[in-house]
Amino acid sequence: MISKEDIIKRFVGYVTVDTESDPESDTTPSTAKQWDLANALVDELKAIGLSDVSIDENAYIMATLPSNVDHDVPTIGFISHFDTTPDFTGANVKPQIIESYDGKDIMLNEAENIVLSPDYFEDLLLYKGQTLITTDGTTLLGADDKAGITEIVSAMEFLIANPDIKHGTIKVGFTPDEEIGRGAHKFDVEKFGADWAYTMDGSQIGELEYENFNAAGAKVHIKGKIVHPGYAKGKMINSMYIATEFINSLPRMETPEHTEGYEGFFHLYSVKGEVEDTVLQYIIRDHDRGHFEARKEVMQKLTNELNTQYGRDAITIEIKDQYFNMKEKVEPVMHIVDIAEEAMKQLDIKPLIKPIRGGTDGSQLSYMGLPCPNIFAGGHNFHGRYEYVPVESMIKATEVICKIAELTALKK
Repeated sequence: MISKEDIIKRFVGYVTVDTESDPESDTTPSTAKQWDLANALVDELKAIGLSDVSIDENAYIMATLPSNVDHDVPTIGFISHFDTTPDFTGANVKPQIIESYDGKDIMLNEAENIVLSPDYFEDLLLYKGQTLITTDGTTLLGADDKAGITEIVSAMEFLIANPDIKHGTIKVGFTPDEEIGRGAHKFDVEKFGADWAYTMDGSQIGELEYENFNAAGAKVHIKGKIVHPGYAKGKMINSMYIATEFINSLPRMETPEHTEGYEGFFHLYSVKGEVEDTVLQYIIRDHDRGHFEARKEVMQKLTNELNTQYGRDAITIEIKDQYFNMKEKVEPVMHIVDIAEEAMKQLDIKPLIKPIRGGTDGSQLSYMGLPCPNIFAGGHNFHGRYEYVPVESMIKATEVICKIAELTALKK
């Protein structure tokens, strides 16, 4: 049995270490504080008995659990990231443990009247009677993806302690900077040495995903002119007004809050403006590659039109691709999805096969030669104060890892 107490202790130990990444940094990892957890993970992997534990100059961690069978078995891997999103603070996380959740409102922070309610977050009712770990309302939790790390480390520890469970060689990988789209950029696939892998980076119990967004980031820089407002007629150009025109010219209903399923979007996530300079930061997402390219063209065309309107290069735009839909690389080896689906069924977990409305290291790794579907890690409401994770879901995810290893090792 996977110990509930051990899962909680391990997870809380991880989330209380601040590992927020920084998209403005050019280093890898993007923040020095990510080394704190990375180095601790290296020590822990050695302590539980894994082999070939290593960490490189960019904080990529790899380790091996050797095979315990005498026949040929594919080498599989399990991967998670240890950074947390810069969308919301991950400093001074104070997890709260809610035993035997009763299905009612959870007071996260009484002083600020921050409530986690099933009236708004209906998924809470799926976990009535279970143990939930929540935030205190002032930070995110970090289940994305420290739940995944917890599950992988716990599974490896369990397999080592239970050699009667037969498995082939298993590779473990932990990465920095996934939340800013760079998690796999410097991942050494050849060194990792797996035939395929799974990221433990999904949400609700049962999720199994091999499709994700095509993704790009766009930085829009608008230049204005500042003069004394009392004498500004015909002279001042307010960059914030041009920025507003740019924002309002994009399809209003094609934003995250109005889309679902396979629908793509433009997401404005940062505005920094003064009269002379305004910078807009967008992410562009779409599952369909053709629609994805069209979205980038829409933003470039809008830039050109506004520059024509204002008679100068008022706007510059920089669009960078981040990752692509892994479906193209996974479909030719669908047996790796089938194994994960069968593992869930054998554990009485209903598989929820659906597209990821986001990204994962697995999308980039699949294009680097390591097919890598995504499996649930258990958390909900990622990237904000209402994040929570059921402990029972983390236990089930740990069991799925062990079962995949067992199924992969069966003689054909």
